[in-house]
Amino acid sequence: MAIYPELKNRVVVLTGGANGIGAATVRSFHSQGARVWFCDVDEAAGRTLATELGDGAHFRKVDLRREAQVKAWIAQVGRKEKRIDALINNAARDPRITLDAMTAADWDDLFATNLRSFFLTAQNAAPWMKKRGGAIVNFSSITFHVSPDNMSAYVATKGGVIAFTRALARELGPDRIRVNTVSPGWIMTDRQLDQFVTAKVKRKLRETQCSPDLLQPGEIADVVLFLASDASAAITGQEILADRGWAHG
Repeated sequence: MAIYPELKNRVVVLTGGANGIGAATVRSFHSQGARVWFCDVDEAAGRTLATELGDGAHFRKVDLRREAQVKAWIAQVGRKEKRIDALINNAARDPRITLDAMTAADWDDLFATNLRSFFLTAQNAAPWMKKRGGAIVNFSSITFHVSPDNMSAYVATKGGVIAFTRALARELGPDRIRVNTVSPGWIMTDRQLDQFVTAKVKRKLRETQCSPDLLQPGEIADVVLFLASDASAAITGQEILADRGWAHG
């Protein structure tokens, strides 16, 4: 992991931080000395992680589909810290649902979690960032580029994230707020390994990626740290594919 001294004592707000890529990113920011405020609906895992990390890690259970909860959480951070330096929009769901089985309610609920929540967090965090500038990192997905079966709604939300990023970078740029997207490949989180990553999937990934090593959560956290740090000051409005070259082929 690279060391970014400027991240020490910076205030980071992160969604979906209790497990997987989110938890790895919480750990990475905390190891840099940042003050990390993270949310999740998995209260047990979130509180366990915050207790393990100790000072500088703050957890709150938040349902990102509920506007009032998002507003209250970010207002709490702003009042306590007097600023927000980075917003990491990681939380999402990735159900496998065929087109004929997808209901309008399913569609709307997924968009509320995977895209509308990004709007709500950005809208509420930006006023705390404008005096100092800052960085917003939104998570899209390699699925936008490879279009897997039975994930049309999920892929649509991730395409929306890329579009939202590009537009928001232009709108917030005058306030020196940078906005970028990370699109991970297939990451070997505990949930993916338990539910979806079979031996066949591993073979396919090794054949399709430019390099064969399977991606780990901490590697994506490293990309997020870079985009939140001063080292990426020249980068905004961009999508970073962190997929070992999967989309390349």
